[in-house]
Amino acid sequence: MSCSPFDLKDYFLKELPDAGRQPVEDHLRTCPACREELDRLRLTEAALFALRDEEVPQRIGFVSDEVFEPAPWRRWWGAFWGSAARLGFASAAMLSIAILVHAFVRPAPLAPLVSSPVATAASISPVEVQNLIQAAVSRSVKESEARQEEKTQKLVADSLYREEQERIMRVRAEDLNRYLERSDGARKVAAYRTTAETRLLP
Repeated sequence: MSCSPFDLKDYFLKELPDAGRQPVEDHLRTCPACREELDRLRLTEAALFALRDEEVPQRIGFVSDEVFEPAPWRRWWGAFWGSAARLGFASAAMLSIAILVHAFVRPAPLAPLVSSPVATAASISPVEVQNLIQAAVSRSVKESEARQEEKTQKLVADSLYREEQERIMRVRAEDLNRYLERSDGARKVAAYRTTAETRLLP
């Protein structure tokens, strides 16, 4: 802090001895700039505590490390796909093998299709048809109701989640407003004391 011989960061981090804290506190009562800097330090601390912890890497990897070199089969595969002559030769060899296999291996003849007895509409009675239709309709209605119930539960859950988030945001906003009102009130009181002390000076 520029207007005091004390380091405000040491005071904030509680690194000053008890005897050294009292002069800093006395100075803070009369100096609005130092109080504002202390408020900024508190806000910075709150922001840092709000961040999530991340694990520190054990070692920094370099591009020259062996880990980053491709495996031998990957190097061979990349060289193979990068060469048009090798690809052309491989394609011709595979086509030749396919022609030879097709020439010597004959597929087995297909068995004739046997017609299976199919129930005709005449063999089903109207009562059975009505029962089948009724079962299909009831199954469809149950599936539709289940889908509607699932959608309703999802909408209710989403609504409750949004309400909870809004409540949390309101609480945070109220806390911030109270903090700002306190800090603004403290500034006004300090300003009033400073002006009162200057008026009392001879």
